[in-house]
Amino acid sequence: MSETETTARRRPWRAVVAILAACALAFSGCGILPQLLSGSGGSAGPGPLPAEPGGTVEAYGAQQPNWGDCGNGMQCADVHAPLDWEDPAGARISLRLVKHPATGGDPMGTLFVNPGGPGASGAEYIANSIDFVIPETVQREYDVIGWDPRGVGASTPVRCFDAADMDDFLFGLGETGDLEVGSDEWIAAALDESRAFGAACEEGTGPLLGHVDTASTVRDLDMLRAIVGDSALNYLGFSYGTYIGARYADAFPERVGRLVLDGAMDPTTELADVVREQTRGFELALRAYTTDCLQRRGCPLSGTVDDAMASIGALLDRVDEEPLQGSDGRMLSAGTMLTAIITPLYAQSNWRYLDQLWETVAQGDADVALSLADFYYDRVDGRYLSNSTEAFSAINCLDYPGGLDPDRMREQAAELADIAPTIGRFQGYGDISCAAWPVQGVADRVGVTAAGADPILVVGTTGDPATPYRWAESLAQQLESGVLVTYVGEGHTAYGESDCVDRVVDAYLLTGAVPAEDPRCT
Repeated sequence: MSETETTARRRPWRAVVAILAACALAFSGCGILPQLLSGSGGSAGPGPLPAEPGGTVEAYGAQQPNWGDCGNGMQCADVHAPLDWEDPAGARISLRLVKHPATGGDPMGTLFVNPGGPGASGAEYIANSIDFVIPETVQREYDVIGWDPRGVGASTPVRCFDAADMDDFLFGLGETGDLEVGSDEWIAAALDESRAFGAACEEGTGPLLGHVDTASTVRDLDMLRAIVGDSALNYLGFSYGTYIGARYADAFPERVGRLVLDGAMDPTTELADVVREQTRGFELALRAYTTDCLQRRGCPLSGTVDDAMASIGALLDRVDEEPLQGSDGRMLSAGTMLTAIITPLYAQSNWRYLDQLWETVAQGDADVALSLADFYYDRVDGRYLSNSTEAFSAINCLDYPGGLDPDRMREQAAELADIAPTIGRFQGYGDISCAAWPVQGVADRVGVTAAGADPILVVGTTGDPATPYRWAESLAQQLESGVLVTYVGEGHTAYGESDCVDRVVDAYLLTGAVPAEDPRCT
């Protein structure tokens, strides 16, 4: 048996699911402070739900939120939404909103914000991070609202595992650990684990599990627009949030106000396309990091960029062959190691966390790697502070319907290993994650046009690893009124990272002005 085959036998299937950005601002403002939402520390928290609306779309849009004090100048409220927008007279769920009132006192409207995911809390994003996200000039003119989409956070949530079971699911070596990756036996064992997770989600969540798709969230967002009394939607979406915004514009082009879509997704991409392009993107981002590292004093890597990439690959193989045990007893597998690598690559300012990662893992210490993975999974001291991982799976499995073709998966896995020699061999077989999901996918991966809509700003970063720049180009071309703004740089999303991009976006939000041509910001 070759070394490669030996290595492959250790890898659990959970190492190879697609990764989308859970937060637009990695390591800056994405932490969770539940007291801002729960009313502790003297804050009252959200008021009671409004009176139950009648069973019409219009009645839901006429709700009057009972805003409560949530601390730090924030107000929060819960509102009703129908479980199924095709049956507004049926069962209801609730959505959590957090509002930062316009500091100028006379708002020109409401700016809704979504940080991405799917599965990230927009309510906590605004409560904790508004000054990182929204400049003071825009805060003065808009009420800013972040909301938890259906299935997420403090809205009616997707529920699957307790903390112990989630630890085992994410960090355990699983039943596939002694099987060769891609074999029929490995795929069958992986499907069993996926099926058990889906069954737990169905039991813990109930009928909502079939109604957390993006199309339903788009209907929710139009309801929220009506609730605040705006005739048109003003919206800032990052990463997956751009998909919500693009689908909204296509569904309600006549209600498009000022939409900024930063770190754009291409609505036409299938799951295999997402995995391929993200794998390629993170491999390129890792090369950019190694290029930078090798020019710095104290870089733990050496030789050429190819040498450094090979040493990183060898470290992944070493962990794959012999997983490391952390001080808390959890195991560091190659899949968790890959999550630890990818997390700092979302923002160039976090690249130096990778220096610590190589040094500690090379010494047999798993704790830095586990702490980086914990950040990604929103885990602190053995507790999961949100349901982002569960919501991520539930939303994606509705938005990316598909079957299971083992031969096709094997071909795709070989392609990933070819286009990304360092990380690609750990990224295949993502179709397994939704193949045994207990509810059927509902979305069609079709393009958008938003015919007749006012100008929509699409922002793309040339070195974005999570939402590759070509997706921004594609989205801007699909939208009849799309205006592309390019940031020539590294990292995921550009608003708040580039003064040039900030000027363009701020001018658009405040005046509606768009550039006559792509400014190609640097």
